[in-house]
Amino acid sequence: MKFTTNHSIVLASASPRRKELFSKLGVPFEVIASNVEETSVKMSTMENYVREVALLKARDIAKREKGKSIIGADTIVVFQNQLLHKPKTTEEAISHLEKLSNNCHSVMTAIAILTENGTEETFVEETKVYFKKLSSALIKAYVDSGDPFDKAGGYGIQTGGALFIDRIEGDYNNVVGFPLATVFEKLITLNILHIRE
Repeated sequence: MKFTTNHSIVLASASPRRKELFSKLGVPFEVIASNVEETSVKMSTMENYVREVALLKARDIAKREKGKSIIGADTIVVFQNQLLHKPKTTEEAISHLEKLSNNCHSVMTAIAILTENGTEETFVEETKVYFKKLSSALIKAYVDSGDPFDKAGGYGIQTGGALFIDRIEGDYNNVVGFPLATVFEKLITLNILHIRE
């Protein structure tokens, strides 16, 4: 499959995982990370919060990159209506994983697509993730590896955290941080991407 675009596309994310997933579409794009303060977003619901953060990132880049199509994204991990941010300390990483152990949580990724002509399209994709029961020794070994600290919820499904997963319901790529299939669908609908005949 080959796709084309006549848009200048900017991925407003510093995440190497999002860059890798988006590159699967095979169209040219540039990466420009936004430097917005996510904590400035007020939380009404988890879904609204993650949507607003994605919009904030995309709008930040759109102000600087006129005439381009901007894709902003944000991923959160929600356990029992509590937001599990990227852990800042060893203790916090352990606490996150102890909560997730033998339980189900939600991973929500919001995508904001701002087109060249200023229209804004947003959606939130949710995936349910079920963890196996984790031993204290396993949690400690994983936290000691350093992997949890740049990841929402304190684990990466595409790295060592893969060993914790019992099952998921929904899009695997969404848990990685970029629901590629739905993003693709939206880009086709918005005429940003075209299937090459």
